[in-house]
Amino acid sequence: MTSDRSDAARSVAALIAAFEDTTGVAGRVLARRDDASTWMEIYENVGDAAAFERALDALARRHDVARFSGGVRHVEQFAALADALRGDAAA
Repeated sequence: MTSDRSDAARSVAALIAAFEDTTGVAGRVLARRDDASTWMEIYENVGDAAAFERALDALARRHDVARFSGGVRHVEQFAALADALRGDAAA
């Protein structure tokens, strides 16, 4: 792992730990199999999507994780398929 990736891994791990300490929501990070430079954080069982995004954004800025992706972070929200199909997935 390059130094930049090692630094990125430490920063993202610190972000995830801080997020769990702050919100109680545990996270994990995955990398694309065909492109290890593309990472995805996963946070499950999020109750309040708006509060989640505010807390995550604040902690991401505090840990300056966007510096490893050219200053850009991309957020997508998913729900259980059954909830999404019923229309129960909160936006």
